[in-house]
Amino acid sequence: MAKRSSLSIRIVEGKNLPAKDITGSSDPYCIVKVDNEPIIRTATVWKTLCPFWGEEYQVHLPPAFHAVAFYVMDEDALSRDDVIGKVCLTRDTLAAHPKGFSGWAHLTEVDPDEEVQGEIHLRLEVVPGPRARRLLRCSVLEARDLAPKDRNGASDPFVRVRYSGRTQETSIVKKSRYPRWNEMFEFELEEGAAEALCVEAWDWDLVSRNDFLGKVVFNVQKLCAAQKEEGWFRLQPDQSKNRRGEGNLGSLQLEVRLRDETVLPSGCYQPLVQLLCREVKLGTQGPGQLIALIEETTSTECRQDVATNLLKLFLGQGLAKDFLDLLFQLELGRTSEANTLFRSNSLASKSMESFLKVAGMRYLHGVLGPIIDKVFEEKKYVELDPSKVEVKDVGCSGLHRPQTEAEVLEQSAQTLRAHLAALLSALSRSVRACPAVVRATFRQLFRRVRERFPSAQHENVPFIAVTSFLCLRFVSPAIMAPKLFHLRERHADARTSRTLLLLAKAVQNVGNMDTPASRAKEAWMEPLQPTVRQGVAQLKDFITKLVDIEEKEELGLQRALSLQAPPVKEGPLFIHRTKGKGPLMSSFKKLHFSLTTEALSFAKTPNSKKSALIKPANIRAAEKVEEKSFGSSNVMQLIYEDDAGKPQTVYLQCRCVNELNQWLSALRKVSIGNPGLLGSYHPGVFRGDKWSCCHQKDKSDLGCDKTRSRVTLQEWNDPLDHDLEAQLIYRHLLGVEPALREKHRELSAGTEAGSVLTGPGGAPEDPLAQLLQVLRDLQEAHRSSPASSPPSEPSCLLELQT
Repeated sequence: MAKRSSLSIRIVEGKNLPAKDITGSSDPYCIVKVDNEPIIRTATVWKTLCPFWGEEYQVHLPPAFHAVAFYVMDEDALSRDDVIGKVCLTRDTLAAHPKGFSGWAHLTEVDPDEEVQGEIHLRLEVVPGPRARRLLRCSVLEARDLAPKDRNGASDPFVRVRYSGRTQETSIVKKSRYPRWNEMFEFELEEGAAEALCVEAWDWDLVSRNDFLGKVVFNVQKLCAAQKEEGWFRLQPDQSKNRRGEGNLGSLQLEVRLRDETVLPSGCYQPLVQLLCREVKLGTQGPGQLIALIEETTSTECRQDVATNLLKLFLGQGLAKDFLDLLFQLELGRTSEANTLFRSNSLASKSMESFLKVAGMRYLHGVLGPIIDKVFEEKKYVELDPSKVEVKDVGCSGLHRPQTEAEVLEQSAQTLRAHLAALLSALSRSVRACPAVVRATFRQLFRRVRERFPSAQHENVPFIAVTSFLCLRFVSPAIMAPKLFHLRERHADARTSRTLLLLAKAVQNVGNMDTPASRAKEAWMEPLQPTVRQGVAQLKDFITKLVDIEEKEELGLQRALSLQAPPVKEGPLFIHRTKGKGPLMSSFKKLHFSLTTEALSFAKTPNSKKSALIKPANIRAAEKVEEKSFGSSNVMQLIYEDDAGKPQTVYLQCRCVNELNQWLSALRKVSIGNPGLLGSYHPGVFRGDKWSCCHQKDKSDLGCDKTRSRVTLQEWNDPLDHDLEAQLIYRHLLGVEPALREKHRELSAGTEAGSVLTGPGGAPEDPLAQLLQVLRDLQEAHRSSPASSPPSEPSCLLELQT
């Protein structure tokens, strides 16, 4: 039993941003921080004050996080990036919006005194003093994860303690974000005094003014009642100053949803899972048709989430193909016109979209990746619409002449024909590379549609049914937005975006089997018709081979794939090599790494022979490294045990913050169940005779910062979490329980006095009645679970600030 929190984040767009460059524009991107920890960086949108990102993320977090902040930045090639503004959403704000926060939020100015982070370890006591008076004793022990205020990526922190007009200060710890003081201060307590005790952390500067690092304010009267208090206290910003006006910093459109789930033991969900699986196995012949009722009672706005959860649940049970086949039959049963088949956002369409992303993303990367890379590398000007053609100058041996519109159109058509032909050729060769479960699902779809529309005039309908998912809902969206399908790290510029859009339109025309209706929409696509007609024949041949898979071959392919551990994450990383003593005698060497559930391996190139480095079962922590440790950013450390059981650490550098967080997520997921995971670690390195982070001289000293093993990013190739999917389905069904009860009353109205048929032991035979009983049982299990009790209140000694 565990409580899990997750954030669904969609960064949509910005508007009316201020110009930060001399050109009167900006190059904006967003950084997302959870409790001041950067976890996401969007792509940069160049030369615009109204950027569109449309990027979606799901982040899994410990339930105790406090706030998520969105910083809009302006990228600069030669100087430090400018901060435009930020939007901050506290956990309480998100919890007050169960359906999520959605809309425009004004950017506010970033105040250095509000940019605080970290925690401070204090011991507070009320002790007897001289002459029968009482003393307030404040022991300042240590701090962790303080904000870096100096150029070297560290701070020079000290603590100032104020009470009743007196101020005392600790010593200064140089170049550390994890200082240890172990200093004690005493103040005389005045009877009936209402003044608060204020503990402030500061960064000492020799020349400029000291930088504020955060503070904690205590209610002394409550402390007197408690007599003693010790713990880690989160540093708070200084909100005593008048807040500056928002100014004209623009706005950010966001969709953020917090979801807290208490996941029960697996056995609690078995009745629900077994009931749904039985309904899928029975198909449309099932007495209750629960899947049809779930679709009927699910609103449009949450249909995608429900489809994804159901798909993952049945994928884990080995019933994804049967579940989708049932949805195909349900949709075909209510469709009379062939040209409207699978065109709506039905549960079948949404489930198939999720299925292709979960089961077919690696296949998509193999087919589409090289074509997308070539489009980005060429950066050619491509336009087929005469009303949008821009006449450019072309040079030849020093002679320049204006390029005619006809030449632009002809060159554009040639470029697009080449890209389309390459894509169709790659698709035609990819039959064996397509996952067996995807091929088998398309086989079922093809057969069901052909059975429903058997006439000669509907000869192309089974092919269009397949392409409506494969081309229109999978390949074409990936072409138009390769960043969102992880095909590229950055968004395309305006020129490349136009090329990708035209290529996607051509793929859609091929997917529609070159119907007159698709040709009539945009007559200026006519130059591509020869390639489109040839592509239709290629695509039909490809689909015929794709769906020609028998049960025996399907099982053989699945068995062969099951013997190979699929990569959880792979790509280039830089591994730290020590050549001698001192920071200048170390370097990072580029290698290709591959992580599976069996090993973290490396090789010189992607196609070279791999050498195993670490077994995931031996991993004890995967954490970030302070920038000052190597003078480089985006470095992580992997703490593990070698074959002799001795602790070892390897340092790996990533190319960007997103790649860093993706690797950390992948490493944490494959090791989440390991015994002996560390609760603390050193974010620095042991160099010379001390740790660079906290300056402790014992190499075996316990870490000075807490690990973050539960902070992960959700990816399309994540291992399936059966209990979580079952909990999410239960949560949805609980929300539509009144509608299900009403439906049950309607269905049972024909029985005598509305009675419900029961089987042996008094259990209801009606599947819908069984489902309602399962929901009641799960609701009772949640009520009695300890994790469902309200979280304990924070220490009452903290003085609330407004």
